[in-house]
Amino acid sequence: MKIRQALISLSDKRGALEFAQGLAAQGVKLLSTGGTAKLLRDAGLAVTEIGDYTGFPEMLDGRVKTLHPKVHGGILARRDLPAHLATIAAHDIPLIDLVCVNLYPFRETIAKPDVTLEDAIENIDIGGPAMVRSAAKNYTGVAIVTDPEDYSTLLAEMKANDGALTLSTRFGLAKKAFTHTARYDAAIANWLTSLDETNNPQALAAFPQKLQLAFDRVETLRYGENPHQQAAFYRDPTPLPGSIAAYTQLQGKELSYNNIADADAAWECVKSFSAPACVIIKHANPCGVAIDGTLLAAYEKAFQTDSTSAFGGIIAFNGVVDTDVVAAMSARKHFVEVLIAPAYTDAAKQLLAAKQNLRVLELPFDANSPNRYNDFEMKRVGGGLLVQTPDTFAVKAADLKVVTKIAPTAAQIDDLLFAWRVAKYVKSNAIVFCAGGMTLGVGAGQMNRADSTRIAVLKAANAGLAVAGACVASDAFFPFRDGLDILAEAGAKAVIQPGGSIRDDEVIKAADEHGIAMVYTGARHFRH
Repeated sequence: MKIRQALISLSDKRGALEFAQGLAAQGVKLLSTGGTAKLLRDAGLAVTEIGDYTGFPEMLDGRVKTLHPKVHGGILARRDLPAHLATIAAHDIPLIDLVCVNLYPFRETIAKPDVTLEDAIENIDIGGPAMVRSAAKNYTGVAIVTDPEDYSTLLAEMKANDGALTLSTRFGLAKKAFTHTARYDAAIANWLTSLDETNNPQALAAFPQKLQLAFDRVETLRYGENPHQQAAFYRDPTPLPGSIAAYTQLQGKELSYNNIADADAAWECVKSFSAPACVIIKHANPCGVAIDGTLLAAYEKAFQTDSTSAFGGIIAFNGVVDTDVVAAMSARKHFVEVLIAPAYTDAAKQLLAAKQNLRVLELPFDANSPNRYNDFEMKRVGGGLLVQTPDTFAVKAADLKVVTKIAPTAAQIDDLLFAWRVAKYVKSNAIVFCAGGMTLGVGAGQMNRADSTRIAVLKAANAGLAVAGACVASDAFFPFRDGLDILAEAGAKAVIQPGGSIRDDEVIKAADEHGIAMVYTGARHFRH
């Protein structure tokens, strides 16, 4: 289908002039609106303004520009139906072969802290989506362009095909166009249904009444959690910088469903530390976490926690991986499914290249970025969706409440805060023993806290690590004193927990009896 006439009406004018010049160079007549027409005319292009084309000026402060039969007739007429062509000929409506439109900046408008309801409403596009949908519906005869990134590719195809675009290209553009309008409408619906009864944009509800979601499929995975399940990975259209969805895979096999889920857990945990850190994840739980002066030292300590579980795990670092780290992994013959870091030295990449099946992900991030979390966390359930805000609670030493006769030392406070940070990423019920900036034993995912405590002690013993004098984090309160008694028997000397049990006095009394220092955070870290 040869392009003879194009309608260009753009809010985002990036590349618009160059695109219009490329069309004009191939003999395409140009129609345009308002500011876009002025841009093209000022550059010396021959362009017909839409008001002159339809015989009606833009009206109602620009609300009505393109809503006219001469526009939509020229777009929607089916080229394969003589009756359609006869009708538009009878009404002197020329065919429009290409429509280039993007929409009013609604998302940008509502992102302003001082946005008013009136501003938001005025930035709801009407004519733009109508043209986009009309052209996309009639893709067999019309090309619809909504993405400036497509301009150069389309011009090249036209030049190579005597001004024509293939049906395959037009259908691809139509799919992109319907996605474009769907997401535009979703943004409007989400924002409007977040308004409270006062309709005050500065008092938006945390959750829209009608939640519309949009994700782009990155790849179809080999299988899901198990080989008999199908799976795919979808990415947010605008993923947070430094989130797992923004990874670059440098080498290795395809990522699996479980690889991505575990990599996310490892990455979120390791990003939470400012000191050089290593996190080893197995089946969604940390089996070794450590901080130290170097990544190599952190790795050595993390590996010690549970070298058995570390086999086939996911390793994440929060700094540049060098040859020392890679050599240490090789010396231990440490089989790893996925390795994640913000960057690698060139020499480290060369060493890693010998491990052809190892999936190596590079994922730069800004540790000081205030925007580190998704707006929502979601979990699909039968017939519905659970949605919550992310767990952004972070406790500092000054926030801790000492509830026992003995107060923790400064060194113990550092370890308590370290263990508390790790516990946030351990499946509940979670118990974490640590000392010297490394985990000693991790108890995860048990139905009662006492069993999690026993498992953490057992894990440490299996690794040959002494827990006498250790610090312990519990992701939620101790409902009874039994968990406290177990960790005291193992030799723990300081505990961090949220508090809030009806038996808090009983647990505090147990801590005092055992000579244990205990502090409260005031908030729990359940992870399911």
